[in-house]
Amino acid sequence: MIASTAIPIQNLVLAPGSCITAADVSWEQYEAISAELGNRARLTYYDGLLEIMSPLPIHERPHRIIGYIVTTLLDAENRDWEDFGSTTFRRFPNAGLEPDTCFYIQNAAAVRDCERMNLEVYPPADLAIESDVTSQTTFSAYAQIGVPEVWRYKSGRLQIFLLQAGEYIESGNSPTFLNLPVSTLIPKLVEQALQTGSSQMLRNLRRLTQHGLSDSSWLEQIQQS
Repeated sequence: MIASTAIPIQNLVLAPGSCITAADVSWEQYEAISAELGNRARLTYYDGLLEIMSPLPIHERPHRIIGYIVTTLLDAENRDWEDFGSTTFRRFPNAGLEPDTCFYIQNAAAVRDCERMNLEVYPPADLAIESDVTSQTTFSAYAQIGVPEVWRYKSGRLQIFLLQAGEYIESGNSPTFLNLPVSTLIPKLVEQALQTGSSQMLRNLRRLTQHGLSDSSWLEQIQQS
């Protein structure tokens, strides 16, 4: 007879960049593991499958840079937004995750007073941004939670996914920025940030867009740089 073993969650050593997947995890177990790990790792849960990931700096930087770009562009259009970062979203009883970065834009006014996320009270985020590898489990959890738009940045490429009939379909355009070629613009700006520094890139972007986004000359200058 083989004895079963159980390793305390607090004993797990998660090296940067590592990922652990566990099957047949109950909702109660997921919540308990999430409480024990706290901010040590990022968890994604869908239909009994749990992924535990410890991000690398190369994973963290792009989505933070993209988040700065998003808010700069929204400010240039005088649009409201709320940054909810890696807030935990849970849809009982089978989906939970922490986005790399997420924003409320269309629903910004609805979450201004939010101090504790509850999807029975508040809508899901309008836009989520993910860096590097994004598993099918992650997309399934996003779909269950109901996030309408997810961006994935990997290897210098930005993909836009829109939720349609319960599934994500890749799109060439973003409803958040209907008149901007974000799939080519964002990677260009991220590249500039990595070469010259995020603050320098953002100062230049604010300068170029200070009169709004309707004049396409600012876009041409970025694309030619």
